[in-house]
Amino acid sequence: MFTFPVTAVHAVIARGRIDALMNGGFRNPHYGLTPGKDEKPGVWLVGDEGVYIMSNGKLAEGQQRPLVVYAEECDPTTNLDYWHYKRQYFGGDDGIDFLDAEMLVTLIAAAPEATHLAIAMTDDSMSITPIRR
Repeated sequence: MFTFPVTAVHAVIARGRIDALMNGGFRNPHYGLTPGKDEKPGVWLVGDEGVYIMSNGKLAEGQQRPLVVYAEECDPTTNLDYWHYKRQYFGGDDGIDFLDAEMLVTLIAAAPEATHLAIAMTDDSMSITPIRR
């Protein structure tokens, strides 16, 4: 399971929207293989060097990096065992899953007491649950 503070999820969504407004839209998480798909407000759940969510607005010319927030359990700067945790709960390969902003905002609003979003993955499904810590 991966957890992200609700405030961080809102910040990543907001940054993506601002970048999109300033730079002409949203990036495609499918490496251009499916133009138009998932080019809308949301976040990318990325398994790479750790697991993190990332803003998806287009970046300005020369801008190197979008806003990135690591899962509390899988941050290379705070968890020396992040690589094993990522392999166990995300898989060994790198990957990107698009999470729709409208769905996330609605889910968070339905649980105003929630402080975090918990994301659990299996081989063929993903669940996102607001939780209180």
